[in-house]
Amino acid sequence: MRVTSLPVLADLTQTLKGDLMTKSQLIEKVAESFSGYKKKDVELAVNTIFESMKGALVNEQRVEIRGLGTFRVKHREARLGRNPRSGENVDIPDRKIPFFKAGRALKIQLNVEDA
Repeated sequence: MRVTSLPVLADLTQTLKGDLMTKSQLIEKVAESFSGYKKKDVELAVNTIFESMKGALVNEQRVEIRGLGTFRVKHREARLGRNPRSGENVDIPDRKIPFFKAGRALKIQLNVEDA
């Protein structure tokens, strides 16, 4: 799944600067940028985007958002671990985990010195 960058993304980076952004804050920010739409419609759009991304990842497809990065599923092999309290060996089963790799544009933007 490939998504082109949204004009809102550049605006979001100016707002955040190290703070946590929740989904409801993201919806607010998008609603401000698209004032012609009701907040409920923006919320539906954001939820639809996230559900589409989750669906693609569940089907082990990559999700690439230009200007942001790529989401994909990584496979972790089964391994033998150790319980730190008892020192006992523990079997850790194989599993899938979501993985995000930042795109070049995001890396550059994160490392720009503030004036």
